[in-house]
Amino acid sequence: MKKSDFHFELPSELIAQAPLAERSASRLLLLDVPARAWQDRHFRELPQLLAPGDLLVFNDTRVLPARLFGRKDSGGAVEILIERVLGAREARAQLGVSKKPRAGGGIVLEDGSRLTVLGRDGEFFDLRLEGGETFDRLLARLGRMPLPPYIDRAAVDADDERYQTVYARHAGAVAAPTAGLHFDAPLLETLRARGVEFGYVTLHVGAGTFQPLRAERLEDHVMHREWLNVGAGLIEQIRRTRERGGRVVAVGTTVVRALESAGASGTLVPFAGETQIFIIPGYRITSIDGLITNFHLPESTLLMLVSALAGRELILDAYRHAVAERYRFFSYGDAMLIWPVAGSR
Repeated sequence: MKKSDFHFELPSELIAQAPLAERSASRLLLLDVPARAWQDRHFRELPQLLAPGDLLVFNDTRVLPARLFGRKDSGGAVEILIERVLGAREARAQLGVSKKPRAGGGIVLEDGSRLTVLGRDGEFFDLRLEGGETFDRLLARLGRMPLPPYIDRAAVDADDERYQTVYARHAGAVAAPTAGLHFDAPLLETLRARGVEFGYVTLHVGAGTFQPLRAERLEDHVMHREWLNVGAGLIEQIRRTRERGGRVVAVGTTVVRALESAGASGTLVPFAGETQIFIIPGYRITSIDGLITNFHLPESTLLMLVSALAGRELILDAYRHAVAERYRFFSYGDAMLIWPVAGSR
């Protein structure tokens, strides 16, 4: 397949630039794959669409304030997006700069803190923080929320809270697992009262999630690496859910990536480590019975993943409907609930 097979036209005004006043006020496109049909709903109706005994699986990663600003020793401005903290004083990052620095070059941050470029690994640079401060403390003090590149405004204080899920626990992501942004405390309590169970994975979303495919043929694309943890407790929750006839519903494509990576041997087992899994049509997703997800970028790996679950043509038809109905797209936008097989809805 080709990346151009996953193109769709999206008016720029449908790209959500800010969150709604209430998280659960988003719209929800309910996609019934076997019936090849959809319904326009609202996200706060989710408890009515799930049954007692269903299991929602969330990604509890927490977004780092990973964007820094500084200048090279030569004076050129640098925007730094931390991809991963590698140690107390070392990190891997993308650098937005007119001329890429060489190993040994220096970057001075806004407060005078100094970074040294240790080397380059593809599109990423390894950096060392000089002095006695750790990267974690530096980011907490100077870092800004790394809003996606299609949000054409600077991060504001409100983004510190709204670009996190309410259940975020383990810091390490540089992009939010955005399907979870629709859940607020009242909705979670209503779901609990309904008898819906909650489980958690951790997958630290990397900056590579926004990188465009440069290869036209999908088989030539190399996926970025992301760290994840699927624990034994969740595996047991999934086993019990399936045993009693409940449905496993992933909250976000990151959960699908985590569970499919943990089940790569054919059996779902605990797993902690990195994944480069690339899920495209033809891949059979077996770890979930439903998916809650936002609307994704044209020609993106995430659009390919949901197409593997629901079929490319049906997904693109549903996206065209969403455009016609003026749904809000991408991270701060609206959501979909996909039921992929007969009997799951």
